[in-house]
Amino acid sequence: MSRAFVKEDADEGGPRKSYGLPPRDDPGFDAAAAAALLEAARAGETPSAERATGYYWGEPKLRVHVQRILERARADGDERLAQLAGRFLS
Repeated sequence: MSRAFVKEDADEGGPRKSYGLPPRDDPGFDAAAAAALLEAARAGETPSAERATGYYWGEPKLRVHVQRILERARADGDERLAQLAGRFLS
């Protein structure tokens, strides 16, 4: 097969980048996961953050954290983050 048709950097199922998440048993993991999902959405990399966090977009367990991020984004005037948080919560 021609090398033109071989995907050399095939996705191996892991996240594309590191999200600086604490260990899963850390009490702050869910808040960090919520922030990671929203920042990944801003960058167009939601699937990568889903793999890194183990949570899918819209995860009910993260709602309280996303609500806090939404309030902070509105206070800071970060319209894009507020928009993404609103979509997560809808």
